[in-house]
Amino acid sequence: MTERKNRLRRTMMFLSAQRPNLIKDPYLFEPDSLIFDLEDAVAENQKDAARFSLYHAIRNMDYHGVERLVRINALDTPHWAEDIRVAVAAGIDGIRIAKCDSAADVKKVEAAVVAAEEEFGKERGSTLLMGALESPLAVLNAYEISKASPRMFGIALSGGDFRRCMHTTGEGGGVDMFTARGMMVLAARAAGVQCFDTVYTDLDDLEGFREETILIKNMGFDGKSIVNPRQIKIVHDVFAPSQKAIQEAERVVMAIRENAEKGIGIFQLDGKMLDIAFMEGAQRTLALARASGLYKGEL
Repeated sequence: MTERKNRLRRTMMFLSAQRPNLIKDPYLFEPDSLIFDLEDAVAENQKDAARFSLYHAIRNMDYHGVERLVRINALDTPHWAEDIRVAVAAGIDGIRIAKCDSAADVKKVEAAVVAAEEEFGKERGSTLLMGALESPLAVLNAYEISKASPRMFGIALSGGDFRRCMHTTGEGGGVDMFTARGMMVLAARAAGVQCFDTVYTDLDDLEGFREETILIKNMGFDGKSIVNPRQIKIVHDVFAPSQKAIQEAERVVMAIRENAEKGIGIFQLDGKMLDIAFMEGAQRTLALARASGLYKGEL
């Protein structure tokens, strides 16, 4: 489960589960993850039709290794439990919990997932969880939400609902969400899970989207939720490490391994003190480089 929880997720692209033309071959755009939406993108009287479409797509389509997640309806609706049953029965990789305000919300969903895995003969623990934080309360509870279940792999900011709660409009370059973003990244790192930024809905403002992606990457986010294939390359380019960073990461990994074999825990490399604590960051750089097609090595 650890490897699945920690997989690379630079881009998580939303798709309406109600529209077969959208969900039949989105892997062609090469996002890291797909989010089949049963919540806001589906009309109230079309929930059953969307679940039917989702089930048959997951069961019959080959998504070529792209992660498949489902955003279920909020827990204060009559839809969420059946969303989970259908998603688990289909063999989805994970559930995105809409309007997740507390650890209790995670545990409620987890119990339903466990029951569905048992009902449909799925391996226990095969369905991962993530929380969409959409309110000030959720952001304040980010650490407890992140630690609520061993299935949790990450938390994501949902900007539309958060801004509505904060009585802001999104003007000012994102200053209205800066505190929430920072608190969420801190909570995610403390809990050992990933953290994802909200969608950018102005599809014509690609430069603004790039600037926001640079901001959240520099803040420490693992990736960004997106709503259009045109945004994928921008995110992947922003998260791609430079050749200098790749070379440095490769040298760090090799040096740590070579010194470990000699029984040396701390040493100098190019005048810098290094130890095993630097290994994780270097390996992440190489993973990003490999995903970006910039590195073919095996380290």
